[in-house]
Amino acid sequence: MAKKRDYYEVLGVDRKADEETIKKAYRKLALENHPDRNPGNTDAERRFKEGAEAYAALGDAEKRARYDQFGHAAVDGPGGNGAGFQSAEDIFAAFGDLFGGNGGFFEQVFGGGRRGRGRRGASLKADLELTLEEVATGVKKTVTLKRPEPCAHCSGTGAKPGTQKRTCKTCAGHGQVMRQQGFFQLRQTCPTCQGAGDSIDDPCTKCNGRGAIPKDSPITLTIPAGIESGHTERIAGQGEPGEGGAPPGDLVVVLHVKEHDVYTRFGDDLLMQSRITFRQAVAGDEIEIPTITGETVAMKIPAGTQPGEKLRVRNHGLPRADGYGRGNLVVQVQVDVPKKVSDEQHELLRRFDEIDGKKGKKLGKKTIFEKVKDIFS
Repeated sequence: MAKKRDYYEVLGVDRKADEETIKKAYRKLALENHPDRNPGNTDAERRFKEGAEAYAALGDAEKRARYDQFGHAAVDGPGGNGAGFQSAEDIFAAFGDLFGGNGGFFEQVFGGGRRGRGRRGASLKADLELTLEEVATGVKKTVTLKRPEPCAHCSGTGAKPGTQKRTCKTCAGHGQVMRQQGFFQLRQTCPTCQGAGDSIDDPCTKCNGRGAIPKDSPITLTIPAGIESGHTERIAGQGEPGEGGAPPGDLVVVLHVKEHDVYTRFGDDLLMQSRITFRQAVAGDEIEIPTITGETVAMKIPAGTQPGEKLRVRNHGLPRADGYGRGNLVVQVQVDVPKKVSDEQHELLRRFDEIDGKKGKKLGKKTIFEKVKDIFS
């Protein structure tokens, strides 16, 4: 398998290039290597697809940041969408807006073969909530969308069963008309039929001529482990259907991670609170700590641990988004101070303080009482 070229090299831009520079570089590359300008040229077709793949990664701020840090592995994995363009149609569907919508800019320049097609379907947005436990393991989620589906009564034609559509007289069924502008002839969407190429005299009574009826459509998504709140996934072709055979729009899923009762997230690390006794803080101990996966892990408390001190349990945080390793579990200890003590406990504490004070004198240290006396003397 051939090694992929660096995406910045593909577009011919510096790694510090801004968004507009990257966009212009991709437009230039796409125009130079467009299939309609280079018929039968497999090298141009390869460069056309390679440029689209590079722009898919560098044109998105989040994907670009991952690519800068981890290279191709970051965008080729789950949710990366670094590749996947099989044809010019796929590229038009993904970046049509960059060239004036549905590849229209290409059509004006080259007069390319996308005539007779309506507008691309609208993209849909869905919000999906995840628990921290689901982020820790990865999960499959089902999103139910209400989107137009082809009408079964008219088979999606929009015309009443037994009748047919009428060819548009303005564009003769092509869906586009030619307009002269100086020395150039520009191809534009027909204003009469809006690119459909035909009209309906007797519309379907079920869908009112739209050819589609809103239906609940469940879509199952695989969410990788370690995802961040606010992350967006674009699912190609899962939006509303296009008009007149045009490609469907995309589904944009925004992921939201719920706050947890026990753990606070800091990137790949998790922070939790744990209470220990005065004896454990002084003498040290080993306690069991619950992890986000539901298991427990032993954690050593060093002797002399101070209130509020943070102890680290390595590799028990969240999985890293690149799939390599995990973050840490950070445990902040709080020392329990008893509100009531027995006479025996009080005597033991007094004895402890007395011994600690004598120890301080042997070491040349002043007791707290001596320090206070010095202040007022």
